[in-house]
Amino acid sequence: MTGPSKGKRPTLKDVAAHVGVHFSTVSRALDPATAHRITDEVRARIHAAVAELNYRHNVAAATLRTHSSKTIGIIVPDITNSLFGPIIKGIDSISSEHGYVALIGDTDNNPEKEEKLISTFLARGIEGLIVASALREDEVVSAVAHDGTPIVTVNSHVDDDSVSSVSYNVRPSIGALVKHLFELGHRRIAFISGPSSWSTAEERLAAYRYWIDRVKAVASDDLVVYSNEYREEEGARCAEQLLRSGVPFTALMAANDLLAFGALKTLQRHGLECPRDVSVTGFNDIPMAERWSPPLTTVKVDPLRAGKAAAEILFADIKIAPEERQPKHVLLPASMVVRGSTAAPSSRTPRGKQS
Repeated sequence: MTGPSKGKRPTLKDVAAHVGVHFSTVSRALDPATAHRITDEVRARIHAAVAELNYRHNVAAATLRTHSSKTIGIIVPDITNSLFGPIIKGIDSISSEHGYVALIGDTDNNPEKEEKLISTFLARGIEGLIVASALREDEVVSAVAHDGTPIVTVNSHVDDDSVSSVSYNVRPSIGALVKHLFELGHRRIAFISGPSSWSTAEERLAAYRYWIDRVKAVASDDLVVYSNEYREEEGARCAEQLLRSGVPFTALMAANDLLAFGALKTLQRHGLECPRDVSVTGFNDIPMAERWSPPLTTVKVDPLRAGKAAAEILFADIKIAPEERQPKHVLLPASMVVRGSTAAPSSRTPRGKQS
């Protein structure tokens, strides 16, 4: 066995010489995607030599040799939203298994920023993209897919069916919320929708309307208001709009938890208590939902599982030629969680314009 000269940084060939194998064997043993091709005994010797020589694997050099950057891109609309942390973690866990690292970009709900981030990631040689910021009509995401770069949307999807997606089976869980409120005695159930440019908003609103009609509750366009973003401030604004419209309601469903939190703040500011005066529900079950006052009745999703599912689709596509790829659309289950923000209606139905 030999080693590097004193003071010289050890190379892949030094490790190979130390173990007595070809340097390509060392390269395969250090790559999680190919390590299984090397016997356990040889892998153990190589890792022991790496530790003894203090060798650092040169990823940049490997990229030049193999034309593989071992990098993917993840794009989210709002990294401060706790929904996206588990999605990123799920993606990263699968990426690590394949020996890849991820670049993460935050669009701040800005489609132009999404386009710039995608362009930057592609210029850096990423081998695939997972996008949680995609709008229903997202020409950039569609263009990337048609150009041959593996891409998957997660949490939402685009109208282009050729782009793989991972999202949630919304209708049964929204139905559970509507039936829960109806069985409590609510007949006038308002709804704060998400932005119409998002598939999540379209699906949740459609499910609300379907189940309101199904249980024979009051169906009225006056009971629906539309947010511009999935933010607390928009939930507060939309609840204010409902109260000022004068339309009576005893329950308020919001298209996500952040909108519900904002609505609760507005109700409180108007002297209305939840759930005594108005029952409120959300969607996603982010960590704050259980700790809110009152704890929020909502729909629980599994963003960690969604991230893993999206990454599994992506890496399956990375391994095959573009012409062999088939779009995959995964619908994960979602379930209602009942907490303290819903109860039977009282006689204090919100109505009339509020000052």
